[in-house]
Amino acid sequence: MGLVPRSPHQAGRRFPAGGKRGRGAKGSGRPPPGRQRQPCPPPDGRSEPAPDAHPHLSPEALGYFRRALSALKEVPETGEERELMVHNVLKEVEAQALALATNRAGSEMLQELLGFSPLKPLCRVWAALRPNLRFVACHRCGVHVLQSALLQLPRLLGNPAEEEEEEDGKDGPLETLEELGLGLAAEVCDDFLFYCGDTHGSFVVRTLLQVLGGTLLESERARHRGSQLPEAQRAPSRECKATDFEVPETFLNCLQNLSSCFLKDIAVFITDKISSFCLQVALQILHRKLPQFCAHLCNAVMGYLSSRNSSADGSPLLLFLRDQTSSRLLEQVLLVSEPPRLQSLFEDHFQGQLQTLAAHPIANFPLQRFLDAITTPELLSPVFEELSPALEAVLAQGHSGVVIALVGACHRVGIHQAQVLQLLLEAFHCAEPSSRQVACVPLFATLMTYEVYYGLAEEEGAVPAEHQVEMATARDLGEVTVLGSLLLQHLLHFSSPGIILRSLGALTGPQLLTLAQSPAGSHVLDAVLTSPSVTRKQRRRVLKTLKGQYVALACSRHGSRVLDAIWSGAALGARKEIAAELGARNQELIRDPFGHHVARNVALTTFLKRREAWEQQQGAVAKRRRALNSILED
Repeated sequence: MGLVPRSPHQAGRRFPAGGKRGRGAKGSGRPPPGRQRQPCPPPDGRSEPAPDAHPHLSPEALGYFRRALSALKEVPETGEERELMVHNVLKEVEAQALALATNRAGSEMLQELLGFSPLKPLCRVWAALRPNLRFVACHRCGVHVLQSALLQLPRLLGNPAEEEEEEDGKDGPLETLEELGLGLAAEVCDDFLFYCGDTHGSFVVRTLLQVLGGTLLESERARHRGSQLPEAQRAPSRECKATDFEVPETFLNCLQNLSSCFLKDIAVFITDKISSFCLQVALQILHRKLPQFCAHLCNAVMGYLSSRNSSADGSPLLLFLRDQTSSRLLEQVLLVSEPPRLQSLFEDHFQGQLQTLAAHPIANFPLQRFLDAITTPELLSPVFEELSPALEAVLAQGHSGVVIALVGACHRVGIHQAQVLQLLLEAFHCAEPSSRQVACVPLFATLMTYEVYYGLAEEEGAVPAEHQVEMATARDLGEVTVLGSLLLQHLLHFSSPGIILRSLGALTGPQLLTLAQSPAGSHVLDAVLTSPSVTRKQRRRVLKTLKGQYVALACSRHGSRVLDAIWSGAALGARKEIAAELGARNQELIRDPFGHHVARNVALTTFLKRREAWEQQQGAVAKRRRALNSILED
């Protein structure tokens, strides 16, 4: 049996998932980084003291701090005893702050102690480290202590409960936390290029920018909580989640002054691997807090890039889109750019080059961010027209992220949805004959074409075979990929997701159970439950297949979360059915680490022993939910 290709590409195909951006990730297109750059010597002939000139932590002192930290963890979180212990331990820390900060075990303990610290002891420890700022900031252990100290500001800054009377330090009046933060910024500003270019010092700059802006980025906090090894190679590719907190006006002024330092050496921050990450973080913070200055900084970046020598195929910007370092910065510039700037970037630089960029192992990533940033039909229409004919070729090259971003743009802007769905069906070889369309969900989820997924070996030129329902129901669901899950989530939020819902409804109970238990696939069912385009009737038609699978769902890490979501939106009749099925195997649920949480959420014991009381309770819950929904709809 043969196969007639619907494109110039090979018909039977497993599309590589692509999209990895770690160090030397397979398929990422970015080679592993080379040797880490060594810290630059201090300017103006200044020299750092030799390591032996700094105090070392004795084994006895290390043992004392380890015992003190263990004792603190055992004391109740509130009370005089704990407060006294914290003050006493931090008093000892103050005397040996530098030795602790630059010792690996001592640094980890000091980070934990700073998390307990009240305002004044923190200020004293910070002041003790300040004379050796350069050494600590560029030390592989000391840098994490400085980060921890900075990250206490959201907790302590302006907290009335922490205000205490004036206290003198060894060298006079103790500086306030605000003064210490501004002082650190001033010292970094004086030697900005050095700190940004140092493997460890750049972490301090990035944390300082966040604290001054009153915004903590989730990706940066995750790095700090992770290993002590430098993670400078991994920059956030998408705009990450952020937590805002109040800061004094002086901090925002200082943020603008510090960010002005980027303009003095803009070429370095565009091309240097380590320094570039500081500018990327600055753009994210400025976009939220000082958007006008963010636009000014973006203008400087684009002005520099556009002034370079033109590439053979057009705009000079194309050269930087293909560069491992500058392309990451350009991703962030695209994410913080307003629609008029994106429109002009497309017209001046990207138009006519989108398919080339999509095929490039590095340039496809900034193209994804460009697609993520599109919010207007005026921009999406010409982009879609140029990029959509190459959709199957892009998938075949392993750059699935480009296709997901294009589908996401169609979902967000609300145009070209039917066209992109038809192109996807054609790319996965399930558009014709039409009976194959019912198989699209497994194909999209696994990023496999129809022939590869079902193991068909059709000859070239043969008419595509009709879909065999028996073959489809007999096959276990393949492994759901993250990008495949994202694709289905976007499609379920299209204005007309009927084809996807029919395909989901055609899955057998075990196949839908596999989808719900998958870390990536469970989010597809979340989309079914939350998409405004999916009606209640369509939702019930998909979910009814899970009858008989509720216990297996409840005893799964990801399936139990799906079952909780189903329960939250279920009517009283559906809740009775779920509770009855779960109640038949109550003891199994109670013994399971995930199932016992579901049993408690369902109030299974009450259901089994006092059915009438359970029904009254669930009826009251349903009534409250209806009232809340009516308020939200109004």
